[in-house]
Amino acid sequence: MTQKQNSNIIAIVTMMFLYAMISFVTNLAAPIGTIWKGAFADSANANTLGMLGNAMNFLAYLFMGIPAGKMLTKIGYKKSALVGIALGFAGVFIQYLSGKFGVDAKVAGFVVYLIGAFIAGFSVCILNTVVNPMLNLIGGGGNKGNQLNLIGGTLNSLSGTLTPLFVGALIGTVTAQTTMADVNLVLYIAMAVFVIAFAILYFVPISDPQVTGENVVFEKSAWSFRHFVLGAVAVFVYVGVEVGLPGTMLYYLNDTTESGAGLVGNVAAVAGSVAATYWFLMLVGRFIGGFIAGKVSSKTLMTCTTSVALILIAFAMFLGNSQTWSMPVFTGDAFEIVRVPAAAVLVVLCGLCTSVMWASIFNLATEGLGKYTAAASGIFMMMVVGGGILPLVQSFVADHTTYMVSYLVPLCGVAYMLFYALVGSKNVNKDIKID
Repeated sequence: MTQKQNSNIIAIVTMMFLYAMISFVTNLAAPIGTIWKGAFADSANANTLGMLGNAMNFLAYLFMGIPAGKMLTKIGYKKSALVGIALGFAGVFIQYLSGKFGVDAKVAGFVVYLIGAFIAGFSVCILNTVVNPMLNLIGGGGNKGNQLNLIGGTLNSLSGTLTPLFVGALIGTVTAQTTMADVNLVLYIAMAVFVIAFAILYFVPISDPQVTGENVVFEKSAWSFRHFVLGAVAVFVYVGVEVGLPGTMLYYLNDTTESGAGLVGNVAAVAGSVAATYWFLMLVGRFIGGFIAGKVSSKTLMTCTTSVALILIAFAMFLGNSQTWSMPVFTGDAFEIVRVPAAAVLVVLCGLCTSVMWASIFNLATEGLGKYTAAASGIFMMMVVGGGILPLVQSFVADHTTYMVSYLVPLCGVAYMLFYALVGSKNVNKDIKID
């Protein structure tokens, strides 16, 4: 095996770890948010405050989405990845420092945590922009590059599944005395992976793709296409729905006063396990989607999944905790079959639906864009900010009504995506020159 091949294998493994870290860091926000929700339990906006960390994480996309793409062309893939890793370490380290303030200085600690979450968001945005094309580059493009990205996507989903499970088990039952120090182990692991990834990537030689130098004239912009504009809104809504569904359910199950769940064992662990099941079903959905996407159009796939998601969310809101259904969860000591509110099971099943929505929206929104596709991709990354805003709105509604009423937010979001699949995705601007 040549030195170049060895370097490529090391680089691929490193990128796989970063793929997992993207999901790991992003999904830390919701379970850690239960700590801050407990710390501010006496506030009328406890849920909103708990979801602020997630909001700060995604808000970074609004500022960094397009600049991250420009960074690639200015300093290259490798240096951009190193910047993203360094910011990731800094963001997690600052979150770790927020646990040093103690219960008596919880406001100061909370502010520090939000700063850390915001910086971590910059990291995740940059890594999201870099990792996909970088794996494609290392794999030599074509089927090999696509295969590496699919493997990375699987690890991303697996990490998203394990994070709430792991953090929930560490937190235990959330009280006003629970602090960030209770999840130090998770933060130590995250910082260690960032350090190792930085060291490996720094010494592994990776060449950036050659710039063709071809001058392309853009008579219009991606915003000139109606189906892209509506698609950008759909991406904003989608990420908010994807994050808000399990995130709010996590808070709902931890709040046994409203859920009436009567959960056995470690409540935070059980709630985290339910949320983890959602992400696991997203993994399953992506795996299945990989087989059927080539035979079913994005429009059909989007129409079917949004229709099913609408039904599931509507029934979840209607049933709430009036019925309890059995599902396998981690109780803190072992996996057991536990009775949970029917709403939790129905929301978890939505993971099968949301798993294929991003790719479907991207395909529909960029179809027929030609030379405007690259710019559209940068705008899409910016619109990921919806993952911070919509869950925050949902938490605010939950604070002032009930958790089940708050699911009107993702319900409306899914209804919009159904509209986009049926009507909004049609390209009505075919007169614009795209080559």
